[in-house]
Amino acid sequence: MPFLIATSPGRPDHPNEDFAAATATCAVLLDGVSAPADLDNGCSHGVSWHTRRLGALLLAGADAGMNLRDALADAITSVSAAHEGTCDLGNQQSPSATVVAVRVGADHLEYLVLSDSVLLTEEGGKVQLLADTSLDDLRPRLAPGTLARSWRNVPGGFWTAGANPRAAEEALVGTVPRGAFLAMTDGASRAVEVFGDLSWEDSFDLARRQGPGALVNRVRVLEAADPSCQRYPRGKVRDDSTALWWEP
Repeated sequence: MPFLIATSPGRPDHPNEDFAAATATCAVLLDGVSAPADLDNGCSHGVSWHTRRLGALLLAGADAGMNLRDALADAITSVSAAHEGTCDLGNQQSPSATVVAVRVGADHLEYLVLSDSVLLTEEGGKVQLLADTSLDDLRPRLAPGTLARSWRNVPGGFWTAGANPRAAEEALVGTVPRGAFLAMTDGASRAVEVFGDLSWEDSFDLARRQGPGALVNRVRVLEAADPSCQRYPRGKVRDDSTALWWEP
């Protein structure tokens, strides 16, 4: 079965900063990390530019058979080289991205997960969550009033794929038996993590029965029902939302 991808921008007047793409045996899903509107990120190109280039290079490396950590490190290095002469890559708010990459083998899946995009796999009829929990682990340790973003891409903090290829070493990697999987940016996993409307198993089942677009649409309905973010507090009323599904 081919990879199925569904994506939707959070705002019609703003570029979609998510990215997903696939070859015959590899898939990548990225969620661009934006700086607050009142902060300069030091980059003249923008988050969408960064995420698309990083995703395309990562997919090419994965499809060529590179170790997934090496493929991500090489992609980060190449993107950084493309704009280090014009942009301030030392700025902590410089564009970066969360990452999921999967390569389908004859009897197993190789995976890489970095930051808060998630991967669901299936083994023995049970759904397994593969997630980098470093950001969630960090939050309880922060002093009151401390912003998590100040701990992004620093030792002891949490990592996203920005200008430093060290991020690849911080990613969760491994292999699982070959089977169906679902990758989601946090704009798609909101149905579970923010709204509590679905479980991980429900999300997996919905994508299997109706495709990843049904999951994205479910999130849009939930967001529309709480436009003031009062019942379900969140940083954005609507977020870019992307889901990627594959099964043998």
